[in-house]
Amino acid sequence: MKFGRFLEARMKPEWRGEYVDYKALKDLIKQAAAETEGLGNGVSFSPRTTSLTVSRGARRGAEERFFEKLEAEVNKVNAFTVSGVERAKKRLKGLQERVRSNKDGRDTEALLEDAKGIGDDFLALEKYVNLNYLGVHKIVKKHDKLLPHAPCQQFYISHLHQQPWVQGNFSNFLVHLSNIYSLLRGDTTGQKNEDDAQGFVRSTTKYWVTTDDASNVKHQILQHLPVFQYNVEGEDQPDSQLINSVYLDNTSLELYHGRLDKRPNALALRIRWYGNAQPPPSCFMERKTHRESWKGEESVKDRFTLPEEKMVPFLTGEYNVEQARQDISAKAKSPEDVDKYMAMFTEVQQAVDSKQLHPMIRTQYMRTAFQIPYDATVRISLDTNLTMIKENPENGPSCHEAGRWFRDPTVPLPRHELTRFPHAVLEVKLSLPEGQKAPEWVQSLLASGMLTEVHKFSKFIHGTSVLLPDMVQAVPYWIDDESIRKSIVQSSAPGGPPTSSASRGAPSSSSMSLHAATAHKPRRRTHEDDELTHPLLGDQPTLQLIQRRDESGEGGGKGWGSWLDWYFNSRKAPSKPKTAPRTTPMRIEPKTFFANERTFLSWLHMAITVGSIAAALLGFAGTATKSKKTGEQATDNLVEIIAMILLPLAVLMCAYALMVFVWRAQAIAKKQVGYIDDRFGPLGLAAVVTIALTAIFIISVVDFTLDLISKS
Repeated sequence: MKFGRFLEARMKPEWRGEYVDYKALKDLIKQAAAETEGLGNGVSFSPRTTSLTVSRGARRGAEERFFEKLEAEVNKVNAFTVSGVERAKKRLKGLQERVRSNKDGRDTEALLEDAKGIGDDFLALEKYVNLNYLGVHKIVKKHDKLLPHAPCQQFYISHLHQQPWVQGNFSNFLVHLSNIYSLLRGDTTGQKNEDDAQGFVRSTTKYWVTTDDASNVKHQILQHLPVFQYNVEGEDQPDSQLINSVYLDNTSLELYHGRLDKRPNALALRIRWYGNAQPPPSCFMERKTHRESWKGEESVKDRFTLPEEKMVPFLTGEYNVEQARQDISAKAKSPEDVDKYMAMFTEVQQAVDSKQLHPMIRTQYMRTAFQIPYDATVRISLDTNLTMIKENPENGPSCHEAGRWFRDPTVPLPRHELTRFPHAVLEVKLSLPEGQKAPEWVQSLLASGMLTEVHKFSKFIHGTSVLLPDMVQAVPYWIDDESIRKSIVQSSAPGGPPTSSASRGAPSSSSMSLHAATAHKPRRRTHEDDELTHPLLGDQPTLQLIQRRDESGEGGGKGWGSWLDWYFNSRKAPSKPKTAPRTTPMRIEPKTFFANERTFLSWLHMAITVGSIAAALLGFAGTATKSKKTGEQATDNLVEIIAMILLPLAVLMCAYALMVFVWRAQAIAKKQVGYIDDRFGPLGLAAVVTIALTAIFIISVVDFTLDLISKS
């Protein structure tokens, strides 16, 4: 579809005259191209000097009129955007006054509808900005294509980024809207949720969100959870906060590979600070310890505070335990706090010294958090503008050599020493009592089609694998996703790709290693790649993408799959709303499949044992029939009856084992929760076995009684 028709199909009808006049600009470009062709040499004549008193003449070229028209269109978009934001703020202020006056709560439903309407209009304005921004990109690209002798794209896009309607930050609008929803819900009152109570099941899931959907996702969430405000002072505070995290590792990337493989007790050490201050007055030393969730264990994250001036001495060991105890004793509330602080201080410093850890990768992003202050049942965070930075420059001293714990901001940052992640990252944390499902609005958000689940996504792992490709021996499974490929290419150094260490080292047991046949070969260059390549990217993807379907069974066909879904899901909640299928990379642990297979083989072992006993009894009954004597007919019938009871039981066990194996395998592949929970199947099978054994016992007693009577 041509962009002009694309723009017309998506523009708001009542705003039709406010969009960039793409067709008129395109016609001016064609006129300019025709004019340059008429000159013969392809370059329009323009004097190299000008005069304040000599007129240039009334006639202007089409290219001049193009730039004049383009600048007028950009100014038009800017004026409309600013006025649209001002109108939305006035409506929001009026709604706030109405909410405060609604003390009896009679107009709550109407106020909620008005709040949603204001939010929807703000999202429509954002869509308007995005469409015009894309339109300007397209038109200057077409200009350079038809007029290659006078390229303007690079300059004009830089000029465009300085426009208020592109550069402006209106996130405080969402904060005010969130406050209105909080007042209408009554979030300011309530009892604290005892999150550490027993019986709670904690789950954390991570999703990718496209930049186009980020504001829409925020709007959906703040209707149910308030925006966490980092600074309660000031009315026009933004909805997000800048977070920097410097991750420590050694030259063998021991911590990276441990986290990638999900080894038990794998560590991640990072130095984190909040806000724009650089360096910050104080920062947090955080430690994350991985634990196996399938064992019923939970990963642990703990941290302690250090002043910025103490960070380098802490990493080098000059700031020792006794000095730290003296400093913390004056600030701690109790001796228990001192002991806890010193225990972690000692453990982290020993890990830094023994593993020779130093700053390697920094992650930087803006975080918007959503949570009811007194309730930790549902906590959501959205990280945008995610950037990973290499802490040790290639053409300069490392942090260790320079006596720093983060990169010197005065040292230039080449493009191949940072990578900009193209998506926002949404993290959903649920703390629910066992057996309780997530709230309906959370389920609707997850099924909205705006989220793409990426199991165990890690900013640290992604940044390390992209920025240090020569040092990694394995890469995460999501590296091959097509949506992030361009960002990886842009982070590569100019020239041919170096030989990746992944093709030399042994691959990780639980992660996707680089394709040995293509990791070290230069990738075919395209016009989009220019002269950039990256050793993580080969000609063939190493990851198979799983096509996700909605749980209503669409696209699944008939047969085993639909029948099993009916059986196992008939006792569960109704299916989620239908959404468009998404192609999502999924990491499946091999041990999960093997566990399902071991369970299947255990059932088969029991079924074969029961069947073998039944077959042996039938063989015994056949042998006994040949030499039977008068009065032994009852014994022969008993053996045959027992065998005929046990054989169907063995067949039933085999059928059940196969059915459950297939169902669980499908659920594991689709990343569906609850695939281990079949509460009625084992109980039903146990009941059948009990009935069969009881019948055998009764028949044996009857046969024994008849045999005694016949002998007497």
